[in-house]
Amino acid sequence: MDNQLNYYRIAREEWRTFYQDHIVKLTEEELVNLKALNDQISMQDVQDVYMPLVHLLRLRLDTHQAEQDKQAEFLGIQAQKVPFILGIAGSVAVGKSTTARLLKTLLSEVFPDKKVQLITTDGFLYPNEILQQKNIMNRKGFPESYDMKTLLNFINDVKNNLPAKAPVYSHKVYDIIAGKFEEIKQPDILIVEGINVLQLPSNQQIYMSDFFDFSIYVDAKEQLIEKWYLERFETLLDHSMHDPDNYFHKYALGSRKDALVMAKNTWKTINLKNLREFILPTRSRADLILHKTNNHRIDELLLRKY
Repeated sequence: MDNQLNYYRIAREEWRTFYQDHIVKLTEEELVNLKALNDQISMQDVQDVYMPLVHLLRLRLDTHQAEQDKQAEFLGIQAQKVPFILGIAGSVAVGKSTTARLLKTLLSEVFPDKKVQLITTDGFLYPNEILQQKNIMNRKGFPESYDMKTLLNFINDVKNNLPAKAPVYSHKVYDIIAGKFEEIKQPDILIVEGINVLQLPSNQQIYMSDFFDFSIYVDAKEQLIEKWYLERFETLLDHSMHDPDNYFHKYALGSRKDALVMAKNTWKTINLKNLREFILPTRSRADLILHKTNNHRIDELLLRKY
């Protein structure tokens, strides 16, 4: 194991040896349903990477509850259940959604007595109508395109065991679904996934990650993420070909070459810029970095020392 600054750098081959006592059995169909478009995941990944990670989270959960009990004892009050919040960050198209959904499934299996819920911060984007009014539609995904005050209030309510509602975002229509919410009510574990979960929002004095008990950054080289982004774009075109209600339908009907030129330009001027300026700089705030290589294979992990 090599040390790098404040992280332990751990090769996949070593990481897999940290826990092999219990492997959650998933079918190939279940894995396919969990993965995002064009992502890759296998039972070997579950065994080598995710089960040791779930074991580590189990240890963190135990510590989390013990700290709550000790503090309550110190204050002379009855201990309250405080939700354990797990944040998952990384670039567009890097595979955050697959990691989040897989961890939700595995944690639910390992802790059948605990309520595990998942939300994405996409729901806290301003609706397209407001983005257009602000003239920042071309900055969608950048910090200023999120209603961070509402998002922080939401996380604060969850942490305090108050009922909270998360707006729902549809990738099909590329917009917030008006009047639709996902209710988060006293979960034991809440997974929060999004490109912005480790960022410090402007005009705010608190990081969203200040509410997190553990955070993960999914990492890969820029060239690979661009490749995955363009592959996902083509898959979206294929899926929307016969669906006029789909946002990507208009691009699917036209020239595939022109659509790809547009997608490459979007990557370069929006997503790559956002990655370099706002997402990647937050990587060093994560407790764990999952590094991916070709075919979304996780080849090493970096675990924060302190």
